[in-house]
Amino acid sequence: MQRECVFCSRDERLEHLMIEICELGVSTLYLNKEQSYLGRCVLVLNEHQRELFHLPEETRAKLMEDIVRVASAIEKSFLPDKINYGMYGDTMPHIHFHVVPKYKDGDSWGGPFDLNPNRVYFSDEQYMGMIEKLIKYLEVG
Repeated sequence: MQRECVFCSRDERLEHLMIEICELGVSTLYLNKEQSYLGRCVLVLNEHQRELFHLPEETRAKLMEDIVRVASAIEKSFLPDKINYGMYGDTMPHIHFHVVPKYKDGDSWGGPFDLNPNRVYFSDEQYMGMIEKLIKYLEVG
């Protein structure tokens, strides 16, 4: 664990950006509070690692299973036309994936998603409704 890492510390910095949904095989799923892309989530590896090639093969395989499971739940919950995936880590060097549903009539169709559009936020009740849908299709809890 790295104290300065927002994903390891799980403090108010993380709570400001996203809402924890559940733990999966080797990762934790969060709903991004900024919802310009309806259903956008972030999947965070549970252990602090900076690079995929640093992971044991078994962990990489389980992480991919988690990503596929999340993408499937997003597709069933929100019916996007396509799902985009992003892994960066320059400013948050802890393995995490942005799982971003895209819609033909929505923002950034035909190009990369905006990382921080900062435009669409919902009420706590609306976020909880989204989380309930995702959990239903993730088949957890």
